[in-house]
Amino acid sequence: MTKPKKPADGIALRDISADEIAAILAGTHSDPFAVLGVHRTDDGFIARCFILGAEAVTATALDGSVIGELDCLDPAGFFSGNITVTKQQPVRYRARRGDAEWAVTDPYSFGPVLGPMDDYFVREGTHLRLFDKMGAHPLKHEGVQGFHFAVWAPNAQRVSVVGDFNNWDGRRHVMRFRSDSGIWEIFAPDIPAGVAYKFEIRGHDGVVLPLKADPFARRSELRPKTASVTANEMTQVWEDEAHQEHWAGIDKRRQPISIYEVHAGSWQRRDDGSMLSWDELASRLIPYCVDMGFTHIEFLPITEHPYDPSWGYQTTGLYAPTARFGEPEGFARFVNGCHKVGIGVILDWVPAHFPTDEHGLRWFDGTALYEHEDPRKGFHPDWNTAIYNFGRTEVLAYLQNNALYWAEKFHLDGVRVDAVASMLYLDYSRKHGEWIPNEYGGNENLEAVRFLQSMNTRLYGSHPGVMTIAEESTSWPKVSQPVHEGGLGFGFKWNMGFMHDTLSYLAREPVHRKYHHNELTFGLIYAFSENFVLPLSHDEVVHGKGSLIAKMAGDDWQKFANLRAYYAFMWGYPGKKLLFMGQEFAQWSEWSEARALDWNLLQYRMHEGMRRLVRDLNLTYRSKPALHARDCEGDGFEWLIVEHFENSVFAWLRKAPGEKPIAVITNFTPVYRENYNLRLPAEGRWREILNTDADIYGGSGKGNGGRVQAVSAGGGIQATITLPPLATIMLEPEF
Repeated sequence: MTKPKKPADGIALRDISADEIAAILAGTHSDPFAVLGVHRTDDGFIARCFILGAEAVTATALDGSVIGELDCLDPAGFFSGNITVTKQQPVRYRARRGDAEWAVTDPYSFGPVLGPMDDYFVREGTHLRLFDKMGAHPLKHEGVQGFHFAVWAPNAQRVSVVGDFNNWDGRRHVMRFRSDSGIWEIFAPDIPAGVAYKFEIRGHDGVVLPLKADPFARRSELRPKTASVTANEMTQVWEDEAHQEHWAGIDKRRQPISIYEVHAGSWQRRDDGSMLSWDELASRLIPYCVDMGFTHIEFLPITEHPYDPSWGYQTTGLYAPTARFGEPEGFARFVNGCHKVGIGVILDWVPAHFPTDEHGLRWFDGTALYEHEDPRKGFHPDWNTAIYNFGRTEVLAYLQNNALYWAEKFHLDGVRVDAVASMLYLDYSRKHGEWIPNEYGGNENLEAVRFLQSMNTRLYGSHPGVMTIAEESTSWPKVSQPVHEGGLGFGFKWNMGFMHDTLSYLAREPVHRKYHHNELTFGLIYAFSENFVLPLSHDEVVHGKGSLIAKMAGDDWQKFANLRAYYAFMWGYPGKKLLFMGQEFAQWSEWSEARALDWNLLQYRMHEGMRRLVRDLNLTYRSKPALHARDCEGDGFEWLIVEHFENSVFAWLRKAPGEKPIAVITNFTPVYRENYNLRLPAEGRWREILNTDADIYGGSGKGNGGRVQAVSAGGGIQATITLPPLATIMLEPEF
């Protein structure tokens, strides 16, 4: 190859060699922008192109005027020739073969879209709008409409975008490498929305990897296909200003929060068994939740995932709502519909790990890019998944931007972060010798801690109306405390201890419960150490665990009575509430993602009674500040009966400043107890505002006739009450 000449403006004229032409034709050239496109020469401009199948090529300006005829330097489709232009500009080619003619807009005649400030912020890890820069975005660039593609693959020899628009030929859209950031980019003109694409990556060793889906793809193909899909920017007209302003301006700890946990693919289905679209879900699920009194819907992960039985927890597309329910705009419409009637939407979010499917993130550019190379840090033994490298700046930015993306683009009200415990501990599910201690010799994953703190800080800072919830099952301190106080910065934490202890207690026959009284009293020792959500989640009704109703002790009548008493016990207990779908009407069968819930059960009195109870519990919880305004603060709780273990009776008072207190009393035995003495804080009549043994709920109809009288007696104030069997009642003063 001859030595490049240097024209006056400092732009080198590259004389093309046979080796370079061969590299372009083979797709092995690492910088085709140095060869193809429009280049300045000493006496004008030259254009070079590779158009597969062409026999002759005419160069034109965008307006169609001819600016030059190109010579064929290789019959495989390489052309070069002088063109008559006054500056570097986009060029179109009219390619001909026999009688056929077609137009090609030269992607190599366009300048870059990303700039040095993008490189700087990417390298620094502070770019908070990566979702507007990375992936595929429609763009009018230098007068031409098309899509801009950008992907991070710093160790690749060459990266191409391939798809339906170029017959999946990696030689035709080789991307420009930005060495400062490790990002490859290209503007591909004339590409419409709705086109499938992937990235073809040649690793550092020259080996072409399996085609990779776009990590920032905003839309994907429906499984079993795995390609990303070009998508227009969303044009949702949001009608939720009042909803967002409300949640941004209040203390969420003091608001009623009752969450309905939903798997979108199996809540209901069409008659033919297929999944509902987002619009169909909106027409059914939103009215149902409004009627039931839930304040929020929490979806199991709806990001793109290849395998239905993973329930979305093994996601290959963190930025793409799954194609199972239609286009992304459908999900935006769903969220908007929820907000218009005051329901929030929470998304299960999985930043802990990702699956090892070959089209996903694993070994993305031929190296351990998103994960750790050492399996002692980079492989999760429980789920056969890869663990994100939380110590890598670009990986942190990828995940943090994802949380910001869902809050901004889809107006999500919160994220429930899955498997936080697995992130916090280096030895999680590992034996001795299978993990690497941190720099201080401990088992804490300090990089993950910094990620979670940074994510929470940035998400709350940008979107004060959101809330983050940690699924964290250990005693890690200050999970839901502010970062500036040494906490992880979450808004709330799942109370896994409450779920475990209460379900263990209720699985016991009532005659044995007096020996396990502390399983229900112990939780109040730590109930205010975090901002807790009480979860009866999907985890408790899968993998052979059966449904909640099936876990209860006793015969069928007792099972229903136990569950009714339990629900009211939980709704009266300090903490926000979460209930998995189907448990509100006591579905007998274990949940399966492959079929709809057993809605036919609602024709039976006991199941419909359970649904009515959950509805009334939600409405009572929301309408009575004493039950929610101090969910996370100790001054909102006072024991009334704590040591009646022989009778398995529990009672407490829920309080809020300036509000009427509410007494919650539970009898966890089938014994009907009359003339039971209960200490109360004030004389007068107390109204029975809820009784789980009421006939309307499927109970035996026993109770206090709607009221009890509290009088001074024995140096205190007491009421003589009736305790229905296996029931919870709530009392509120009438004065």
